Amino acid sequence: MIVVHHLENSRSQRILWLLEELGLPYEVKRYERDRKTMLAPPSLKAVHPLGKAPLIEDDGLVIAETGAIVEYLVEKAGGRLGPPARRDSVLRYRQFLHYAEGSMMPPLLAMLVVNRLGLLGRPARAPLQRMFGQHLDWLETELAGRPWFAGDEFTAADVMMSFPLEAARHRAGLDESRPNLIDWLERIHARPAYAAALRKGGPYAYA
Repeated sequence: MIVVHHLENSRSQRILWLLEELGLPYEVKRYERDRKTMLAPPSLKAVHPLGKAPLIEDDGLVIAETGAIVEYLVEKAGGRLGPPARRDSVLRYRQFLHYAEGSMMPPLLAMLVVNRLGLLGRPARAPLQRMFGQHLDWLETELAGRPWFAGDEFTAADVMMSFPLEAARHRAGLDESRPNLIDWLERIHARPAYAAALRKGGPYAYA
């Protein structure tokens, strides 16, 4: 049985969703954030030295990093929701699987920190928003000609892209001026597996 160490309002929600999409059996161990610092609790360090979520345990392995976990689960499910058949779609799948954490999350995290600095962070807000706006503009054009990030079919790349785009909708300027991205968010939220993952994981601020 796969065990998911799930931190509230975190990237680990994607892992629950993917498991529901793949139909793999799992159990959830939930962790709450410190109400003052909003950091993960120290108890996660008993699972992995970094004390970060998501983490999964399976067959005696502890696996960290969302992208690595996604690839592990897709392989475990026999390749379901993995790279599509077409070469161009395969390349897009790999691109977005890594882009979600490698390129989108750093400016989102920077914006979160700057906003918490109050007046001290004000000079950095506009430049960060402009930089992040370039990401949103590009992604909007990417979805202009196809329904999903890799191609015509829903894949694990869409699961990976969910957290940064939900965070962008919540706090980084994603609105109806980018209708393709809003439509994509509405379609992932309507998936039965997404709703099932919410029931398993508990409240999720970005849903």
